[in-house]
Amino acid sequence: MTKLISTNPAKNYKIIREVEISTDKEISEKVNCANKAKTIWKEMGTKKRIELLGPILEDFKTKADEIANLAAKETGRAIAESKSIVNGHLKKIKWFLDNAESALSDEITHEDDESIHKIVYEPIGVVAVITPWNHPFGMFVWGVIPNLLAGNTVVFKISEECPLVGKLIEKVMLSHNLPEGVFSEIYGAGDVGWKLVQDNIDLIWFTGSTKVGQQLYKLAGDKFIKVVLELGGSNPCLVFEDVDIKKIVSKIYAKRFKLCGQTCDALKRLIVHKSVSEKLIEALKQEIESKKVGDSENFETDIGSLVAERQLVLLESQIKDALDKGAKIITGGHSPEKINGAFYLPTLLMNITKDMRIWSEETFGPVLPVITFETEEEAISLANDSIYGLGSIVFTKDIERAKRIASKINSGTVEINNALHWLSCNPFGGYKKSGMGREHGIIGFRELCQIKVISMEK
Repeated sequence: MTKLISTNPAKNYKIIREVEISTDKEISEKVNCANKAKTIWKEMGTKKRIELLGPILEDFKTKADEIANLAAKETGRAIAESKSIVNGHLKKIKWFLDNAESALSDEITHEDDESIHKIVYEPIGVVAVITPWNHPFGMFVWGVIPNLLAGNTVVFKISEECPLVGKLIEKVMLSHNLPEGVFSEIYGAGDVGWKLVQDNIDLIWFTGSTKVGQQLYKLAGDKFIKVVLELGGSNPCLVFEDVDIKKIVSKIYAKRFKLCGQTCDALKRLIVHKSVSEKLIEALKQEIESKKVGDSENFETDIGSLVAERQLVLLESQIKDALDKGAKIITGGHSPEKINGAFYLPTLLMNITKDMRIWSEETFGPVLPVITFETEEEAISLANDSIYGLGSIVFTKDIERAKRIASKINSGTVEINNALHWLSCNPFGGYKKSGMGREHGIIGFRELCQIKVISMEK
């Protein structure tokens, strides 16, 4: 039996431990077991499912530090950031538990003297949940917990980059009183995930690259099953001439460089009014250079490493392409000296043109390209100049202008000034090649359901 080798990208790829890759037989057995369990799990009802899943949250709380430490080691994430993110995802579980019943309750659509009509939200069946490496615990929370609450059974595959986080999740989930087959986990790379989705499942829930998402969508079309896909992003941030630069620099920094820039919803293109571009770039340069890049297990570290050497190689090729076409480095632009591993300094680039890969491709790393504009129409055109449409930000004191622009940007979320969209009650997802369907909130729960109408004579 072959194995996954878990390494630490912030410790020069030091081997942590090994995990056995799931065999074809194991995958098939777990899918069969999930199918056997789906009727029992459905008929328990939402209240009972909440009751069974509640203690799992408490167990995860006691293991929060262990989860954060493992995530930091396997992904290179700075430990302080890792702990904060894990605690945030625990709060999301609480929101899901607190709101599942109201989101999934029957809804009366019509009533008169002769009849009553209602919507019933029923589970779809067996769900393949496949998640990426950048938020190993968080993506489990997003994909698995709402599905279980909605009454679906789940076969879960975590990224091959963080199997140890997956093992800890599996240990917690299987130590509680869930019926056999309600939750199971498999391990491996993309080929293992592909075998899973080809088996007897009813829904694919996937977060990852657009390329893989499109392949899964084609497969789902052939199988005629539903998908929920949260894919790539190249979020624009529009900065107008009336902003207070001091008030926006910290948010711009965080939205681009958190988790070393490796999130789908990160700010990836900074579009700045020409009149304030020099001041903003200087302020960002100072902010970036004040941060410490280094050992991910040191609480003083602000930015850890990329997840793997392949990510570093890809990022370097994108930056080289930009430099070859005339881009200018303001700060960063290379790996730090005397640190071994998948490290790259946070980088600010100017003189960006639309033929550069750094503009047209998703950049999964700590680099921010900056381009200027002069008119509102030009800013909107630049913002929409992408195959992606996940999120966006608008900075301006003119709220009417902000609302006007928000209606014209093609993205699933628009943040105006310092109002973050990341609330559990808000649905999340994208336009264009950023995916389809929505996660979180009431809408997110209902994406995971069959919608049945029952009309009854009184």
